[in-house]
Amino acid sequence: MLIRSLSGRLLLLTIVFVMVVEVLIFVPSVARFRRDYLNERIVRAHIAAEALLAAPEGAAAPPERRARVLELAGVEGIVYRGPDMRELILAGDMPPPIDATYDLRDAGPVELIADALGCALARPGRVIRVIGRPEGDMAPGEGAAVEAVLEEGPLRAAMLDYGARVMGLSLIISLVTAAFIVLSVRRFVVRPMLRVIDNMRAFRRDPEDARRVITPDSRIAEIAAAQTALAEMETELRAALRQRARLAAQGEAVAKIGHDLRNILTTARLLADRLEGSDDPTVRRVAPKLLRALDRAASLCRSTLEYGKAEEPEPEIRAVRLRQLVEEVRDAVFPDGEGGPGRPRLVNAAPEGLTVAADPEQLHRILTNLARNARQALEGAGRDGQIRIEAASGGGVVRIDVVDDGPGLPARAIENLFKPFKGGARSGGSGLGLAIAAELARAHGGALELVATGPEGARFRLTLPERADLALLARPAPEKDAAPGAAVEAGGEGAAPGGAARAGGESVAPGGADGARTAGAAAPAAPPLGSGSARPAASAPARGDVSGPARGANDAGAERTGAKDSGAKDRGANDPRGAASAPGRPPTEAEGENT
Repeated sequence: MLIRSLSGRLLLLTIVFVMVVEVLIFVPSVARFRRDYLNERIVRAHIAAEALLAAPEGAAAPPERRARVLELAGVEGIVYRGPDMRELILAGDMPPPIDATYDLRDAGPVELIADALGCALARPGRVIRVIGRPEGDMAPGEGAAVEAVLEEGPLRAAMLDYGARVMGLSLIISLVTAAFIVLSVRRFVVRPMLRVIDNMRAFRRDPEDARRVITPDSRIAEIAAAQTALAEMETELRAALRQRARLAAQGEAVAKIGHDLRNILTTARLLADRLEGSDDPTVRRVAPKLLRALDRAASLCRSTLEYGKAEEPEPEIRAVRLRQLVEEVRDAVFPDGEGGPGRPRLVNAAPEGLTVAADPEQLHRILTNLARNARQALEGAGRDGQIRIEAASGGGVVRIDVVDDGPGLPARAIENLFKPFKGGARSGGSGLGLAIAAELARAHGGALELVATGPEGARFRLTLPERADLALLARPAPEKDAAPGAAVEAGGEGAAPGGAARAGGESVAPGGADGARTAGAAAPAAPPLGSGSARPAASAPARGDVSGPARGANDAGAERTGAKDSGAKDRGANDPRGAASAPGRPPTEAEGENT
């Protein structure tokens, strides 16, 4: 555990670095020690030779004295060297053979280091000859030098002893230095860091407690900056948590208000339906506007409640045949047919055989939302242009473009694109559709972006990553058994008996409405997914939540003729989406609330 801590690593690194530096100094130090040792022996030999030469002429020194002089000088023999002569001054009775000769007069640092290493690695018992010139007043004449013959054993022992002392001292210095560094680091770095860590743990346990926000108090600039940044983050997080709590409470209140408001709007919608049968021309002229206003209010309530529900489930990635899925999108966006004067049409430009790794239901919702927005833009501008869905793969991604010939997006919508309740592209739109589509794209690991917009139209691009295991994903989904005579749902709730379909969870009685109210959702069985498998009835909301122009027209007619449609009343009491609308009203009022 010590090596994993900051203090332990600093201790180890300090010791290693000090020892490395000491080794770099150690070798030259040993070489210098050897040179000084040999120079000292040269000086001693020179002094001994001068003492013997100072004796009276003809008075030879006795052998005992000569041996004593050699012993005190630490050499085996002394020789004087001149420019043209070499004279033996003193030697033992049996001079040993010489193994190596070293000249100290012109030796450089590299040569001295090499000689020192050679001495340390040489065999014991060698005899060497050293040539040198004493410094100072004792220097011999010009060009003269002193040779000393000596055993290398004492020199080698002295070198090893010196090296051991230097290494021991270096180790002590490194340990002491490391200890001081570790203590300093623990005092000025580790302790403040531990305090920051303890504060983070305490703040995590109770982030709403203002006392747990750290107070910067370090005198070290870097630690103080870290503490300041942490304090700012904790303060912002506390504010975000408070705002989240307030928004949660506000959302709960809005949900309750929206639920009650929907009931009120349903009642008002049912009462307003009767105004269309009035004999007063002014009332008949105002009634459609009133109905559209009530539809917009009901749509906004429904969109707000739907957006506040649980988050989207994780996508179930499968192999989806894109071209077939685009055909299903066509049926959802144009349930009442396409083309004609003032009506756009959808062009399926997806390549044949292109397979996409995606959740079929969520991909259908994304493309349906984009295509529906394009239809609303074209119809709002009174154009009969076209909507193209193109696709291409490459670079590890699949790019799906939805292009229209509409008037483009307004500046306000571009600035708040993909933001709920801010990025609506039309009057009365909430912008939830694009926000949810972008969220679904991110859940797939892709992105939804606006590539271009202007008077010539808009281009949205959906980018999805390719999958290497696409073949394994191309397996049919399990089919769900449907009860005989059961209606196809678009809202996830049970339909009334008789096989009548409904959109958005509406409950329609057998005699209350015809198939036109379902806007393409009333089929005996759900159409197949883009992957070729059957779409379960419970997943139809993303595909069938589109109403035709005549949605609710039959109920309105029944009200005008005095018929009491109990199914329409039940529908209106449960969901304002089922309220009748004026005949011939364009589908953008109720089906495009998420634009």
